[in-house]
Amino acid sequence: MSKKFLVVCWLLLFSVGIFAETPANFKRTEDVIYGRKFGTALTLDVFKPAKPNGYGIVFMVSGGWFSAHEAIKAQTYEAFLDRGYTVFAVVHGSQPKFQIPEVIEDVQRAVRFIRHNAKKYGVDPDKLGVSGGSAGGHLSLILATKGGPGPKDAKDPIDRESSAVQCVACFFPPTDFLNYGDPGTNAVGVGILKDFQPAFGPEAKTEEGRQKLGREISPIYFVHTNQAPILILHGDADKLVPIQQAETFLAASEKVGGKTKLVVKKGGGHGWADWTKDFALFTDWFDEQLRGIKPKE
Repeated sequence: MSKKFLVVCWLLLFSVGIFAETPANFKRTEDVIYGRKFGTALTLDVFKPAKPNGYGIVFMVSGGWFSAHEAIKAQTYEAFLDRGYTVFAVVHGSQPKFQIPEVIEDVQRAVRFIRHNAKKYGVDPDKLGVSGGSAGGHLSLILATKGGPGPKDAKDPIDRESSAVQCVACFFPPTDFLNYGDPGTNAVGVGILKDFQPAFGPEAKTEEGRQKLGREISPIYFVHTNQAPILILHGDADKLVPIQQAETFLAASEKVGGKTKLVVKKGGGHGWADWTKDFALFTDWFDEQLRGIKPKE
């Protein structure tokens, strides 16, 4: 059984949950088109709680840089909805047809779309959070470190908006493909991530290409003082995305004065049975960083 198959299964488990979708007091709007590529619509689902708090969470529906509308289930976002957050579940173009750089463009477009339409959805355009796990965590960190204003002369006004987010809470994200698990270990479609080679594209077939691409898509090389506050939850027994990825990202962020917090799940692998409980931790983080509400002791 390949690692790719396992991670796709994890995406479905992570997004669907162990139990059936639970009833909740919210309105769901499906298949909102946030962009198009090669004649294909890029979509997101909007979950609006009965008592919205005026803040939005952008959720990366991604595992192994594979994304599917079928993986969107309200139960995943229950903790966010219960606190009044409007959730935007983003589906991006999937590998093998689309590679990571193209996926990054998709999620940046999604944030720009949400910001441009913030008034319509009743959220603050300057207070957007983002979340996801594994590849979804990687994309969350890309938005936190590389997000920024679009071209002022873009024909589409949506593309002129910023793709920056103001807060991140994510699970076990890859952060440095050029030093993966150990210094100097390249995982750009090779090594531990060899089964994900299609996600990295043809550039990953040469050492020169891997070095160039690895730097371009690794969030660790774009940390900066003013990046969004980041919370990472990572298991210390993760074999697919070593906890070293979170530890080195934390160190790099602290070095430049960025606000990053790492919570270690003892014995946790690449996902765990009671993961739904950890969304409460994420929601506390969003409350504190976006709304200025400190969690109860």
